[in-house]
Amino acid sequence: MTRPAHRSIDYGNLMHRAMRGLIQEVLTRISSEGLPGKHHFFITFDTMHPDVEIADWLSDRYPGEMTIVIQHWFDNLTVTDEGFSITLNFGDSPEPLYIPFDAIRTFVDPSVEFGLRFENQEGDDEEEEEDEEAPMQEMAEPEEDAPKKGDAQVVSLDSFRKS
Repeated sequence: MTRPAHRSIDYGNLMHRAMRGLIQEVLTRISSEGLPGKHHFFITFDTMHPDVEIADWLSDRYPGEMTIVIQHWFDNLTVTDEGFSITLNFGDSPEPLYIPFDAIRTFVDPSVEFGLRFENQEGDDEEEEEDEEAPMQEMAEPEEDAPKKGDAQVVSLDSFRKS
């Protein structure tokens, strides 16, 4: 049996798939057991991804990317192999969303300073791989901009980074 000489292991793609699997597993647990302790998530995603389903007013307001917060109130969290759907409050208006895993750019749980970042969705390179493996230790506990009970707020991830 002859193997082509040009084949190689695509570690970047394998890493992305493993990281998405981790997000899927965490959200699946949350959908059945709820959020434990002080855990909460900031999930930034590409609003222009063809499979993202959000209200028109949200995609108009956030034409490139948007960050959702899963913390005090959420409903109808359903997780599949491809993505998740969830209902969140924006002001006092519950809005259903569907976010495919491959539209996610960052997944952060600031309560334990854990974060995943998907740098380059279209192609992988060695520089990106190094970034993914580095822990996101720059995350800080949110203070003033933290969502109030009963609200999910759209926030900029930069507001939670230490200078």
